[in-house]
Amino acid sequence: MSHLSDAQLQELNHTLREQKKDLERHFSANGEENSALGESLTDSTGDLSTVDNHPGDLGTEVFERERDLAVNDSLHEELDQINGALERMNKGTYGVCQICGRDIPFERLQAIPYTAYCVDDTPERSLRSDRPVEEQVITPPPTGAGEGRQEYDRRFDDADAWDSVEEYGTSNTPAMAAKRDVEDYDDGM
Repeated sequence: MSHLSDAQLQELNHTLREQKKDLERHFSANGEENSALGESLTDSTGDLSTVDNHPGDLGTEVFERERDLAVNDSLHEELDQINGALERMNKGTYGVCQICGRDIPFERLQAIPYTAYCVDDTPERSLRSDRPVEEQVITPPPTGAGEGRQEYDRRFDDADAWDSVEEYGTSNTPAMAAKRDVEDYDDGM
């Protein structure tokens, strides 16, 4: 017999069904059925060719697609957990930790209604172990790289900085270099 009252179970059941509806709505509007995530990058952007695009534009498109795929993966996982919680409700095992068998407090179920674990037995979520392939070929920076780079960070942080740099030349035109006044040219108008 569950430690949760009928009113508590109804509240949690309603919350789970609303979350499930929201996720299914997300997937029907943005998900697999009519999503551009299954298409090629060229098809999804609507461009006939990517030749005239700046590489940064393509990088942005790839980043956006990867982000959308990661969000969808996370939402699929949440939907699976919600379906599991609804199934446990039907079996009468909802609200009981799957590891130790103790009752999960109602407050925890309100916060995370699809949880199957008490706080003590919640599986540790770690970062994914698959890393980008580029990390295998990138060489580490040489020893000492970056050391002392701020040693001279205030060298030209004074009023004479421009005078020191100007010695090497400027992009001024010869007329500007002669320091002629603009008013001299306005007389003829």
